[in-house]
Amino acid sequence: MTEAPFTYQADAFKVAIDCIVFGFDQNELKLLLIHRNFEPAQGNWSLMGGFLSINESLSDGAKRILYQLTGLQDIYLEQVYVFGDVDRDPVERVLSVCFYALIKIEDYDEALGNSHDAHWFPVQQRPELIFDHEQMIEAALSRLRRRAGYQPIGFELLPEKFTMMQLLNLYEAIYEREFDVGNFSKKILSLGILVKTNEKLRGESKKGSYLYSFDQASYDNVKEKGFRIIG
Repeated sequence: MTEAPFTYQADAFKVAIDCIVFGFDQNELKLLLIHRNFEPAQGNWSLMGGFLSINESLSDGAKRILYQLTGLQDIYLEQVYVFGDVDRDPVERVLSVCFYALIKIEDYDEALGNSHDAHWFPVQQRPELIFDHEQMIEAALSRLRRRAGYQPIGFELLPEKFTMMQLLNLYEAIYEREFDVGNFSKKILSLGILVKTNEKLRGESKKGSYLYSFDQASYDNVKEKGFRIIG
């Protein structure tokens, strides 16, 4: 007698992608939020997100959503965590895969953002958010701080050329603490991953401040040895 093939039943539920978009305005770490335009919680502040299509991977879904809402491609993107509490969405069962992205604010398509009612907020002055989006932001900040300590992902938030003070301001914004200017500069320069240009930015000092750029090739040569940018 032939045994019947094994079958199983599974409940249907939706998979959402929520994206925490960080930017830096040379002074503060910022977060891009939108006014939710559908129920539930219509009109409240929300992360950028959408539902995963059946024929795309998680990362492809996140890239699609970010492009639709920011006009940007080829940006730093990292999966953080899956949020799956049974009652996290008051209407139906939805699992949300959380990503964070790092973008240069000056490259952001502001007109496109306005069409989605998107606004930048300082991370520490963000409004109340829907559902478990606050937990998502805290998880993303924790991951960002860990990564920024030993990988040069912070440069994704800076213009191509930047001053040492701008770089210092960025790391102080990420870690929410002050660093000694001299020690910070000495540590960063000792890593050998910056190129000092002959250009200066006027305004930071009477003589102007030299501009630097991140050297990807030098980083690729030394990253296997292991080093820490902060700590």
